[in-house]
Amino acid sequence: MLVLGIETSTPQASVAIGSEQGVIASAMVSRGASYNEFLLPAIRFCLDQAGIDYRNLGGVAVSLGPGLFTGMRVGVATAKALAQALSVPICGMPSLDLVAYEVRYSPRTICVALDARRGEVFTAFYRSSPGGIQRMSPYGIEKPEQLAIGLGSRIEEVLLVGNGALLYKEEFEDLGSVVELGTMSHAFPNAQALVELTVPRMFREDFDSLYDLKPLYLRHSAKRIQWERIRGSRSA
Repeated sequence: MLVLGIETSTPQASVAIGSEQGVIASAMVSRGASYNEFLLPAIRFCLDQAGIDYRNLGGVAVSLGPGLFTGMRVGVATAKALAQALSVPICGMPSLDLVAYEVRYSPRTICVALDARRGEVFTAFYRSSPGGIQRMSPYGIEKPEQLAIGLGSRIEEVLLVGNGALLYKEEFEDLGSVVELGTMSHAFPNAQALVELTVPRMFREDFDSLYDLKPLYLRHSAKRIQWERIRGSRSA
């Protein structure tokens, strides 16, 4: 079964096509093109390079975030439209899980921190488990300094990965050997990990509802917050 993966929850957008035998084509962009400008041409490029067509796809996978509002909306909407048009199942996967999966062989507790803008990070904790990872905490959002305090109070060693960890690395440098900071190679979720994680779900028929699938929002958008503040000031 060939699965198309779409990841657009961060500034690094990617698409990939693969099966249980591995990824056969992928494309990625970190700057320049908007999500709308990148997605469909990138999918077409992957299909052409792999010598297949849309009708060869058996499922669609999409990253749900948390992440950038525009990216999440565009990615989920595109994935749902393709799944409906092709009459294939769809599966959603949180972006934090994808980053943790990339470092699943670490003996340390894994903490993923993705940049949430406004001086905050999206976070979750994981540990290695047979065949992958196991999430140990809810998906959350907090200030980097608050995360640093929490990491410093833990008794076990932690591998801290994600672009949020690198962006605010000065907050974590004083934690010493207790916290190992990841590298740029594991800073963003990617569509290849998404495909690898989703293929087993497709075989188990662990699909998501096409109509109920939605981005994983951990807070309101900036425009909504601004509107609520304006409305509150007018009613005061």
